[in-house]
Amino acid sequence: MRGVFRGSDQGQDLADYCLLTALIALIALGVFVHMSGGIQGMWSGAGTTLTAANTTAGPEGSTTGATTTTSQPAGQ
Repeated sequence: MRGVFRGSDQGQDLADYCLLTALIALIALGVFVHMSGGIQGMWSGAGTTLTAANTTAGPEGSTTGATTTTSQPAGQ
């Protein structure tokens, strides 16, 4: 009767590694989802700032003390 309960444990390590890999994957997914909101907010803020800077610049490129660059060479 003892032999039945003390049976072979072959394959036990594989199951443990699979469970550990699943746990690490779930933790990584949670970190990724948590961080994605912050990254999205950062990109949104940068886009808003660039849009605001673009709309405040006049057609001549002159603003109140801001420096702008153009793609035309000097003198044209």
